Amino acid sequence: MATTSPASSESSTASIIASHDQHMIVNLPRYPIAIARGLNAEMWDANGKHYIDLFAGFGAGVLGHCHPDLVQAVTEQASKLWHVGNLLHTEPQVKLAEAIHKHGFGGRSYFCHSGADANEAAIKLARLHGKATPGPRGKRFKVISAFHSFHGRSFSTMMATGQDKVRLGFEPWLEGFSHVPYNDLAAMEKAIDDQTVAIIVEPIQGEGGVNVPDAGYLAGLRQLADKHNLILIFDEVWTGCGRTGKYFAHQHWNITPDIMTLAKGVGGGLPVGVMCANEKAAAYFDYRKHGSVAQATTLGGNCLSMVVAAKVFEVLERDNLVAKSVELGNDAVKQIENYAKGNPMVAKVRGRGLFIGIELNPAAAKDGKGFNAAQMVQRCLDRGLLINGTQDVVLRLAPSLCIEKETLDKGLAILFDALTV
Repeated sequence: MATTSPASSESSTASIIASHDQHMIVNLPRYPIAIARGLNAEMWDANGKHYIDLFAGFGAGVLGHCHPDLVQAVTEQASKLWHVGNLLHTEPQVKLAEAIHKHGFGGRSYFCHSGADANEAAIKLARLHGKATPGPRGKRFKVISAFHSFHGRSFSTMMATGQDKVRLGFEPWLEGFSHVPYNDLAAMEKAIDDQTVAIIVEPIQGEGGVNVPDAGYLAGLRQLADKHNLILIFDEVWTGCGRTGKYFAHQHWNITPDIMTLAKGVGGGLPVGVMCANEKAAAYFDYRKHGSVAQATTLGGNCLSMVVAAKVFEVLERDNLVAKSVELGNDAVKQIENYAKGNPMVAKVRGRGLFIGIELNPAAAKDGKGFNAAQMVQRCLDRGLLINGTQDVVLRLAPSLCIEKETLDKGLAILFDALTV
C-alpha cells in the first residue's frame, strides 16, 4: 500500500496544481498528483506520498529516475559544453551514433527531439525516395500504416497514426496516408498502388494495446517493401533500447528495416529523437547529393541530451539489462497469468520483455458495474502504483529496466489488489 514520507519540496501538491491551472494550457487530463522526486522505480509527490512506478514516464525512463550514471554524465557535460549548433562536430553525437550503429543494423543516425520529429523525418526521407524512383503517375508519395498505431501528432505523423482521435479538428488533412489492419499482410498488399512509397509500422504496437504480431508479419512486410521498392520504416519509439528483450524489437524476428525511429527510452528521460537509416536511404538526406539541406533541427543532437543517450546504451550493455528485461518480464507475465486463473477480470496478457499489456474483461467485476482501464489506473494510483491504460480495456506496464525484482513484485501485488473488485 502507499506510504508517506516528509515532503521533499517546498511547494505542496495543491499549490503546484493551482499554479498549473492558472498559468498553463490544460491540454492534458493530468492526475491530481505533483511528483517532486524519484529514484529508480519509486517516486514521491510534493506531499511525501510514495509511489511504485511501473510506467517510467511512458517508457522514457528506461533506466529509471535519477540513475547515477546518467546524473554523472549530464553533470560533467553541463560544465563543459551544452550546445553549439549542428554546423560543428561534437563527440557526444558521434558516441551515440556509434552505439546505435553497433547495436542496430548499421545505419546512419539523424538526431532530433521526439518520436514525432523522428517519424516526420522518416516520412520526408521516404518521399525523397519516391521522387528519385517515380511510378507511372510520377513521384510516389503515399504512406501506409496500421489501424490503432501511434506515430505522432505533427501534421504528417498524425495522418500516419491509425487513430482518428489525434487528427479530428485539424482538417484539411494532408493527402497520401492510408491505414490497414495491423498484422494483416493481405490487407497491406492490397493497399499498395503505384504511388505508394513507404510502409510504417510499430514492431509491437504500443498505444494500440501492446499488440504483438504473428511470426511472419514483419518478414512479410519486408518482402512487400522489396517487391514494390518501398521504404520500410519501423517505429521503435516505444520498443527500442532493450525494453522488449532485444535492443530493438524488430530483432526478435531477424528483420532489418530501411529506417528505424527512436525516442522515449533512448534519451533516458531527456527529449531525444533518432531516425536511423541504411546507407541507401540515408543518401537522400546527404546535402552533397540533395543539393541543399533537406532536414535539420536547431537543438537536435545537443551535447547534454547526446551524452545521456550514449550513456544509456553503455549502461544497458554493461549491466546486461536487455537480458534482464526478458527475465523480469517473463516472471511478471507468469505472475499475472497465475492471478488471472482465479480472477476473470484479466482476459489476456501479452507483450515482450518489460513491455506488457493486460487486457481486461470489464464485465467480470463482482458488483456487475464493470471497470475500464482508466478506472483501474485510478484504483492503482490510490494505492500508490503508477501504470497506464489504453484502448479503454488494456493496462500497460513499462517499468525501468533497472527495477529490482522486489519492487516489481510489490507493484504487481498492488495491481492484483486493485483488480480484485
